[in-house]
Amino acid sequence: MISGALYIKKEERALYIKVAIRKTDTLKLFFLILWETKPLDNKKYLAISEKIDEIGRMLGGWLGQTTKQNSSIKR
Repeated sequence: MISGALYIKKEERALYIKVAIRKTDTLKLFFLILWETKPLDNKKYLAISEKIDEIGRMLGGWLGQTTKQNSSIKR
């Protein structure tokens, strides 16, 4: 999904990024469930959560940049 967003028109890119963000949020929820039900210990959960959060921040920044670029294209 993310790699596909690199090769499409800039006007359509935001949709792909939004889907990637939604999937990242779902992944975050699944890991939270694993942690709460105890198959995943605190140390592993924190390590994984930090990486997922970082990916989320990067995708959010990319979405913001793409949205800004699209608004300047439409003017």
